Amino acid sequence: MPRTVAPARRHTARSRRLRITAAFAVLVAVGGYLTVQYVTGGTSSDQCTVRSADGSSGEGRTYRMTFEQAANAATISAVGTTRGMPERAVTIALATALQESGLRNIQHGDRDSLGLFQQRPSQGWGTEKQILDPVYSAGKFYQHLAEVPGYSRLPLTVAAQRVQRSGFPQAYAKHEPDAALLAAALTGRTPAALNCEPPRSTAVSGGTSKVRAALVRSFGKDVLPAGTGADAGAAGATAAGALSVPVESVRRTGEDDAPQRGWELAHWAVAQSETLGIDEVAYAGRVWSPDSGWRTERERSDTAEVLIGLVR
Repeated sequence: MPRTVAPARRHTARSRRLRITAAFAVLVAVGGYLTVQYVTGGTSSDQCTVRSADGSSGEGRTYRMTFEQAANAATISAVGTTRGMPERAVTIALATALQESGLRNIQHGDRDSLGLFQQRPSQGWGTEKQILDPVYSAGKFYQHLAEVPGYSRLPLTVAAQRVQRSGFPQAYAKHEPDAALLAAALTGRTPAALNCEPPRSTAVSGGTSKVRAALVRSFGKDVLPAGTGADAGAAGATAAGALSVPVESVRRTGEDDAPQRGWELAHWAVAQSETLGIDEVAYAGRVWSPDSGWRTERERSDTAEVLIGLVR
């Protein structure tokens, strides 16, 4: 004879299943939200903003990110332009890093994947230590991208996939608009487009030797005049706690692009401001500081150098 279940017990069991299902749905929703926040930024700690060329009046595109993301994005761009790669290559690299790591230098991933581009030591990308170096990992990405015939004319997803061999190649496409916005600013094509607001109460003290070392790491040894290498003493400093970087030292292709080179250096410095203790950046009649962003100062209109002031 079939066993019967009292109505009250059936109701209790059904209610329990509904509660479990609802709780699971909430967890999935929260997990999805956190995943989106992790990959794309958009957290309350975001303190760097990139605006498109027409965004000064509140219009145009905007992308917000953390200091870590800004510093990594600026490094990716600097490594690319130093290698003579065009802005399209920088866009492809940034879109790839946005998808693979959210522009975070993570120490985990699928199988043995690591770093900004989730490169795998077992697949010949380098050692774990090398891959976790943003300059190295960006350089390896560009090295492989340059070997893709006609990459600049390919759809971004195709170019990125030729390098990454991802199981989800179409995922790169959704990051192309943000990557293009970042590339335009970080290669210097869009002036005064990157603004960061470091919390001065936690900012590290700056040092010219540390800034020099970071410049050389990202842009190569020719970024500083002869005799002002990463370990130089006071050479290259305009005053205590200040550093002058000549615009002509940034290698780029094309002619008459000095203003773009200058803005590339200036944006790099703003992006690295929290890590390196940079308190002011001046170029082409504009001055950036953490409390006021970019402002106009016509008396400082020199386009031959970027001046970097440091926290003392």
